[in-house]
Amino acid sequence: MTVMAERGLQTPQMSVEEFERIAAFAAKETDDAVRLEFINGRIGVKGVADGDHNTIVTWLLRRCMQYRPDLDLYQGQGLRVAKYRDGRARPDAVLVPEEHFAGHGEWADPSGVLLVLEVTSYDSDTDRRDRQEKPVAYGAAGIPFYLLVDRDACAVKLYSDPDPGVGYGNCRTAPFGVSLLIPEPLGIELDTEKLKQYVD
Repeated sequence: MTVMAERGLQTPQMSVEEFERIAAFAAKETDDAVRLEFINGRIGVKGVADGDHNTIVTWLLRRCMQYRPDLDLYQGQGLRVAKYRDGRARPDAVLVPEEHFAGHGEWADPSGVLLVLEVTSYDSDTDRRDRQEKPVAYGAAGIPFYLLVDRDACAVKLYSDPDPGVGYGNCRTAPFGVSLLIPEPLGIELDTEKLKQYVD
């Protein structure tokens, strides 16, 4: 049996409703210092971002404003990635049409989301969470692009062609310093040279 098949057989720790109550309590009691996600039926703690992590998110925000001022890049917006075992994910950033999340609650439907961004953290769960589970969850939810800034590998990975069965059908990798084009309908070119400055 493969590792992915074994993960698929794991019994969920709790219902999604129980998770949402726990996540809301944790956010309130810790002033949002503890952020939780619910992926593949398991609860996980999302690492608190460091300065370089936040700077990378701002770097993408500037690129998006330059190429696509008609779009908004939200930070901290939770998504219901329900097609993947009633999951709840909180990407580092979510790119959507202007004012798309107005009126949505803490956990929004992913329809209309154009791109999700994750920046790897320096913690023990980043490999499982950002490189293995998130591509499956976001692709299964039909999100067109998943952009992973992998600080350990010094590379940017762009996942595209969402497929409910496998996550994404395509993944392109660009080492820091190489330009990466996010194709239409976004049409955003990323010069990743600056990302070399934000690796510890």
